[in-house]
Amino acid sequence: MFLMKKKTQMVAPEAALPGRDTPVATAATHVVSGRPLTAEVPEGMAVAMFGLGCFWGAERMFWKLPGVWLSMVGYAGGHTRNPTYQEVCSGQTGHAEVVRVVFDPAQTSYDALLKAFWEGHDPTQGMRQGNDVGTQYRSAIYVHNAAQREAAEASRAAMAARLTAAGYGPVTTEIAEAPAFYFAEAYHQQYLAKNPGGYCGLGGTGVTCPIGTGATAG
Repeated sequence: MFLMKKKTQMVAPEAALPGRDTPVATAATHVVSGRPLTAEVPEGMAVAMFGLGCFWGAERMFWKLPGVWLSMVGYAGGHTRNPTYQEVCSGQTGHAEVVRVVFDPAQTSYDALLKAFWEGHDPTQGMRQGNDVGTQYRSAIYVHNAAQREAAEASRAAMAARLTAAGYGPVTTEIAEAPAFYFAEAYHQQYLAKNPGGYCGLGGTGVTCPIGTGATAG
């Protein structure tokens, strides 16, 4: 019980692992699209970042969406510089497992990504997602501008009302300014494309999310 409690408590900044100056090696290309994984965001594209549990299944959910140009997994929201997967899983970095999505606002909207986010996991579980327990599995939306924040907060309020009506507890999703994104190791990138029978711990609630105005919020 002590170990379980420790895994679900956020580490204090001064107690977090220091990390390193050198980024952890990641993959060169996206195995599904073939695009350079670390490419600069093209002109006219926008970026979104979400944490919704184990990033293997989360990334697959997003790369399948129309209008998503590129997806990648990594770590964000904590204190450790350039962490490793093992460090994140220790609970001593403060990072969440996240998916970073580059999307074309001419083909999809930020609201559409929010809809996929809310319906793809249970945002009422706190520091866990299903059987995956720990601070790295928390629900989070990291916003890149005021329009994204407004859309994210509106969607959280709307989804909270529907979840309450369905008998779920309070929404625990954090909404914060997008922090530094650290790429996860190469084997994590598009993991379920390379391992179709691999583990995916994500499961939605069955509650649908009402999409807002349809604004791109890029």
